Amino acid sequence: MATRRGTHLVAADRGFATGGGLIARLFSGGFGRLLGAIDRGLDSGRLDLTLPDGTERSFGGRAAGPVAIVHLRSWRALVRLATSGSVGWYKAWAAGEWASPDPVSLFDLFMRNAASLGETGRAKGPWRLVNRIAHALRANDRKHARLNIQHHYDLGNDFYAAWLDGSMTYSSAVFAEPIAPDEPLEAAQERKVRSLLDRLDLRPGQRLLEIGCGWGGLAEIAARDYGVHVTGLTLSEAQKAYAEARLARADLTGRANIQLTDYRDVTGRFDAVASVEMVEAVGQEYWPNYLHAIAGALKPGGRAALQLISMRGDLFAGYAANADFIQTYIFPGGLLIEEERFRRLGEAAGLAWQDRTGYGLHYAETLRRWRQHYDKAVAEARLPDDFDPGFHNLWRYYLMYCEGGFLSGGIDVAQVTLVKHG
Repeated sequence: MATRRGTHLVAADRGFATGGGLIARLFSGGFGRLLGAIDRGLDSGRLDLTLPDGTERSFGGRAAGPVAIVHLRSWRALVRLATSGSVGWYKAWAAGEWASPDPVSLFDLFMRNAASLGETGRAKGPWRLVNRIAHALRANDRKHARLNIQHHYDLGNDFYAAWLDGSMTYSSAVFAEPIAPDEPLEAAQERKVRSLLDRLDLRPGQRLLEIGCGWGGLAEIAARDYGVHVTGLTLSEAQKAYAEARLARADLTGRANIQLTDYRDVTGRFDAVASVEMVEAVGQEYWPNYLHAIAGALKPGGRAALQLISMRGDLFAGYAANADFIQTYIFPGGLLIEEERFRRLGEAAGLAWQDRTGYGLHYAETLRRWRQHYDKAVAEARLPDDFDPGFHNLWRYYLMYCEGGFLSGGIDVAQVTLVKHG
């Protein structure tokens, strides 16, 4: 029997603790306390919950906010939430232990109230320790960085092409404001690329380094329309092959080259650096390496333009102490940044932080579009047929989980300029 693609993502929790089983019976006396903690922790918005015995209860509702509807089909779902947080809550959803007509509103509600909910939805005790160890074993040293990137990005170019826009851009778009549902995603993605490149004051003939070049969209625009010479870095063989073919079709091979190179191994000096949603794959212990690599690659006075995803500062410590759903199943070794600390590390590396602009709701809209495209691709059987329903469910959950996070404001995406001290 042929191996199905994506099974390594679906099975990624095998090194993690997800609760359930015997623990559900032992925990039965704690359900009331957990529900009470959820009620007290919902400062804004409301949760309408149908319990396994058919009882309907509402929690929160003290101030305006998202209203989430959840049908709890098994008490085991609450055990998984209480013991292993978002990892267990996904496992419960995949097992049919809870359902919602709109999970996005639930993820928005819980992230919006994350500070007041505290530890309610996070892994605890031995489950936290097991999950932290499992996550630490996938830290982004040189060996694991390549494996972690392959885990996600080498699912296949045909997979991503089925639901991304025509530019093959897998990062937040920047829409015209107010955000309109009829603006083509591809146009908003091009606006994002140009707004980032415009931060660099590029001149024809200059050298641009792109750390994390994806499928080559930014490299193509930079080489073709800005007249610069681009060196793009990736650790994904699938992305490298696609980007090289793309640049060859555009007759830009002489102006852009794609290298299968770790950012820590960059050589040479560049006039500018671009990096779009790359630092989230680095891990906080490697933030100084990443920033020093940028500083080392830039000429004095050179500029770097980054697009980065951050966790709200007051939530970061609790988030970083737990391996969450995204780190477990989707981006092993990943971690969103804490902007203030990241800014200070940049300054220590000789990089001045300038002109930050946030686009959190733009990412929520981007994710909504991706989910629509994904569902349509599945319905029309345009996705490769070696992905099974379990994978499709995981991928939909991932897109919904992220959309809710950006809607809540607990997670943000921003563009920022870093200038190397002369």
